[in-house]
Amino acid sequence: MKIAILAPLSNPVPPELYGGTERVVSTLTEELVRRGHDVTLFASGDSRTAARLVPMCEKALWKVADQGADRLARTGMLAMLSDVYRRADEFDVIHAHIDEEYALAFARLSRTPTVLTLHGRLDINPHPWECERLQVASLVSVSMAQRLPLRHLDLPWVGVVHNGIQIERYPFFPEPGEYLAFVGRITPDKRPDLAVEVARATGMPLKVGAAVHSVDTDYWRDEIRPLLRANDVEFLGEINDDEKAELFGGALATLFPSDWPEPFGMVMPESMATGTPVIALDRGAAREVIEPGVSGFICRDGAEMIRAVGEVGQLDRALCRKQAARFTAQRLAEDYEKIYSAAVATTRVPAAAVP
Repeated sequence: MKIAILAPLSNPVPPELYGGTERVVSTLTEELVRRGHDVTLFASGDSRTAARLVPMCEKALWKVADQGADRLARTGMLAMLSDVYRRADEFDVIHAHIDEEYALAFARLSRTPTVLTLHGRLDINPHPWECERLQVASLVSVSMAQRLPLRHLDLPWVGVVHNGIQIERYPFFPEPGEYLAFVGRITPDKRPDLAVEVARATGMPLKVGAAVHSVDTDYWRDEIRPLLRANDVEFLGEINDDEKAELFGGALATLFPSDWPEPFGMVMPESMATGTPVIALDRGAAREVIEPGVSGFICRDGAEMIRAVGEVGQLDRALCRKQAARFTAQRLAEDYEKIYSAAVATTRVPAAAVP
């Protein structure tokens, strides 16, 4: 099958450090190539892939501009869509992982089916979904929880595809460690302050591997950095995949106090893959990833997270690793192959030969 994959331009594919969507795009792209598909990846020029790479900009946009440079991001995305849909007849299916407002408008102009995976929250800007003329793409959510804000609308959903990880990159650690881990981004939604509170209440050391983006600089400087210093928290900064696997694997548990409707949460299966259970707030897709009492605990508040720390050492880390096998690259690609085939069968538009 000839597949065009459109990635965000903020980070390279795969990302060097932080970048959940780009990591999922990379995992899917490489597995599709391995399975024999003809894949063209439209992404930043510093991306690395076994697919045919079409660079949409020389470097990922966060390398050349502050993440608040929205105009640059919009311009780059529109240029990418223009290039892709000009060549649409070369592909059997176009799979977009970018902002829906732009992708939906371009999808109307092509006979080639578009599959649009939504990676972000859907409660912030519901307006594109209220326009029936834009309901032309096959929509995929990364969790059922993600869809809840739009449940009152009759939208062209074709599936739920939970994100996948390259599980072989996460070695199994059979013995529990003696610290708690927090991985992600320093932002109020992720609640690093609650992670500190849980660690302090349980007397456990806390290690934090997290990025600080420009929009959160004041929050980091004024609230979180003083809090970490006051509680002797080990701050590792933004860490790469190898460092992340080591941090997860060496922990007693990973804290996931995310306090917003996070559509998925890659931290959870990544931690589980090393054998380390996750203690999460009951928000977003946590219940679709964690099996309580097997791969971690799902808690209503900080008090329940504190109690869970005392029980987490009783969990079987081998079973935790087994739970992570539900989120492999192979399963990710298989799910999308079915969606692609259904989209192509519906439109029956043959792809032209790629020169």
